[in-house]
Amino acid sequence: MKTTVEAIYENGMLKLPAPLPLPEKAHVTVTIQTEAASSSDAERGAWLKLSEESLTKTWDNPDDDVFNELLKK
Repeated sequence: MKTTVEAIYENGMLKLPAPLPLPEKAHVTVTIQTEAASSSDAERGAWLKLSEESLTKTWDNPDDDVFNELLKK
């Protein structure tokens, strides 16, 4: 099961807003993502979008149709 919850780090402990639907003493894996990481994810997404647009212009152009026709022969 994968669950995402927000928590507050306070006095060396993570404080959850409500109990989780887990059995007592369940072993879990915790991944920490701060808000700063979220903004870098947005920047990464913007760069990926720009890269995709550039690659689309390069690979999706009418000049390539000539090569596609040659491949059919």
